[in-house]
Amino acid sequence: MKNTLISCALVLAFSTPLAIAGGDATAGKTKSAACASCHGAEGISPTSAFPNIGGQYESYLLRSIKRYKSGERQNAIMQGMVAALSEDDMADLAAYYASVPGALKDGSLQP
Repeated sequence: MKNTLISCALVLAFSTPLAIAGGDATAGKTKSAACASCHGAEGISPTSAFPNIGGQYESYLLRSIKRYKSGERQNAIMQGMVAALSEDDMADLAAYYASVPGALKDGSLQP
């Protein structure tokens, strides 16, 4: 039983994507200028037409960006925006938006 648990733990540890290691939030802030027109400067969208991405989990943001780039997730605007992003660019953007406070349901910022 002990060996089975250890084996399961090792499989989970080594199957976790390396992208979780994280990007550079400072670089991501610089790269986020194009994103700000829809998602706001710190990921708080100026309109309900676009989602708030500030304060989301880095792994979720990175996975979403990669899915838009691969075409697994469909949105013509997002696919155009992410088409030229490198792996580092995607990781940096995810790190930046994860590092800023998110919005609460009433639109106010998280403390």
